[in-house]
Amino acid sequence: MFRHFILCVAILAQTQLLAQHAEWQKITPDLIVPATTEGPPAAGQRVRQTTAGWETTQVHHLLYLPPDWKPNAKLPVLIEYAGNGPFKNTLGDRSDGTVESCLLGYGISAGKGFIWACLPFIENAHGSQRNALKWWGDLQESKNYTLKTVADLCLRFGGDPDRVLLCGFSRGSIGCNFIGLHDDEIAKLWCGFVCHSHYDGVRAWPYAEADQVSAITRLRRLGNRPQWISHENTTAATEAWLKSTAIQGNWTFTSMPFPNHSAAWVLRDLPERQKLREWVKKMLSPMTASQ
Repeated sequence: MFRHFILCVAILAQTQLLAQHAEWQKITPDLIVPATTEGPPAAGQRVRQTTAGWETTQVHHLLYLPPDWKPNAKLPVLIEYAGNGPFKNTLGDRSDGTVESCLLGYGISAGKGFIWACLPFIENAHGSQRNALKWWGDLQESKNYTLKTVADLCLRFGGDPDRVLLCGFSRGSIGCNFIGLHDDEIAKLWCGFVCHSHYDGVRAWPYAEADQVSAITRLRRLGNRPQWISHENTTAATEAWLKSTAIQGNWTFTSMPFPNHSAAWVLRDLPERQKLREWVKKMLSPMTASQ
């Protein structure tokens, strides 16, 4: 009898999740990420760029300057890491691991008021370097590319070094801590973090320093800087992990009312997106007021 009850509960839960998925899929996106174009950076354009020092490689990132950008602007910066690729599931969610697949920064900003850059992880292949579609590639190179690119965005395009926000989906979400807090040098770049779906330390992954002791070492570099943490269905596992560390953090948890392993929700008019935008605005407002 008890086993039958548990089975019924599981079937009901799955049915509810599928219904939520179906409803989520019916919502038409109100944002379309701009296509990548060739040529120099310009207001309203999303262009392929390679940071100085990697010109002879296949490494590249994407840079988007909002329509309101001007050469003398001082704008907040959204740095984004992509999920692993290739990935697909039975719900139709997909990720190819490219910088072109990044969505969070555009959904957060609606394409206005922020410089948005989608940065790669770098791997060595066939005597050259290229963007890694899965995991971190050469960790030191990946970290260095982020450091130099953020510095370049602030120097040449008016990015505000005091308002640089790191965000990521799946692999990129883990990367917010794994790369973004990897050492003191890179950890100091960020004013806050948006971590959607997965979180450093919650589970073991197939790469060095994925263990919880290493994750706690990275987490200690966070300090009181705010993190938005969201996940499909529930953030319970991440909340339990962070509580177990006994580290007091400035965390905002949001459980998504659907099972999709995807960042495409930020392109839709959902309450969760509005909540995220308000969180970002509140986080940045004291810094803006102080300038």
